[in-house]
Amino acid sequence: MGLNSEFVIVGHRGAAGLEPENTLQSFARAIALGVDAIELDVYCIDGALLVIHDDTLERTTNGTGPIAAKSLPQLRGLDAGKGQSIPLLEEVMDLVAGRVAVNVELKGKGTARRTAAVLAHYPGTESLVSSFDHVELRSFRATTRAIPVAPLFGRASTGMFEVADELRAWGVNLSRKIAAPGLLADARQRGYRTLVYTVNDPHEARALREGGASGVFTDFPDRISR
Repeated sequence: MGLNSEFVIVGHRGAAGLEPENTLQSFARAIALGVDAIELDVYCIDGALLVIHDDTLERTTNGTGPIAAKSLPQLRGLDAGKGQSIPLLEEVMDLVAGRVAVNVELKGKGTARRTAAVLAHYPGTESLVSSFDHVELRSFRATTRAIPVAPLFGRASTGMFEVADELRAWGVNLSRKIAAPGLLADARQRGYRTLVYTVNDPHEARALREGGASGVFTDFPDRISR
């Protein structure tokens, strides 16, 4: 189980295809379905880490406008689907309680140090921190070396492994659009694990596994098996 599984199945925003994404209900569903890890997104609002993917509210809640324009109590009072509230990172970590690993994606500025501080209180839960914002990820790495990191890449670039090297990364999280066998092999030869997002077709997941991927993120943990 966890990030060292032979083929890691990560519940993307919990079980985002089955439950309201990034809610406690979604994470609980993913855990019940036997994932190795869950993935979530955090923004820092009023000094707290709010688990939500978008910087606006319309898509996933009954609110409107940018999250930065709301107070934490206002955001916590919204319906994120099926009566669920937008959780805090601590609430998710309490729910997980060491049963699976947690991949935290840093979505906003100022999330690095606060995330490091929160995760330090949960040594019994395996954690991984990732981001497309490699500056924020560097800030996290400068804060702690105790928690592994994995930069996110949506496009292949000549400098991607230099970024990973600088961060002393655990691995690289790659879009399914660029996760070709050659790139996966290159990462493996360099000592990096590769988690591929977002894979909802079991045939594609099987092909990625055979092509050398270390694991996949999926919205439907009920579809993807080892």
